[in-house]
Amino acid sequence: MAKNVKPRVRVQKKAAKGEIVEIKTLISHKMESGRRKGKDGKLIPRSIINKMEVTFNGKPLFSSDWAPAISANPYMSFFAKVEESGEFAFAWTDDDGSVYKKTASITVA
Repeated sequence: MAKNVKPRVRVQKKAAKGEIVEIKTLISHKMESGRRKGKDGKLIPRSIINKMEVTFNGKPLFSSDWAPAISANPYMSFFAKVEESGEFAFAWTDDDGSVYKKTASITVA
């Protein structure tokens, strides 16, 4: 498991029915590509987040596969149309199988 991994999510708290909202995510992660050498001259093992998945009220909303070219502390922003109140669930999967999760709720008035 990578150290000091911290997912962050920003979703507005309220929206009108049918409104398109912007969702911003950032996860602190070193995203080691496996191609860099350490002080001892040996390759540092690959350690990246290779998948991000988002669900809304348990239904798949967004998914992406990530590769070693993704920068450290990856930031992702996307838009979603909300028709009902509910909860966004975010999951980032690490190469070692660790899954980092975060949730955010939105109220539709």
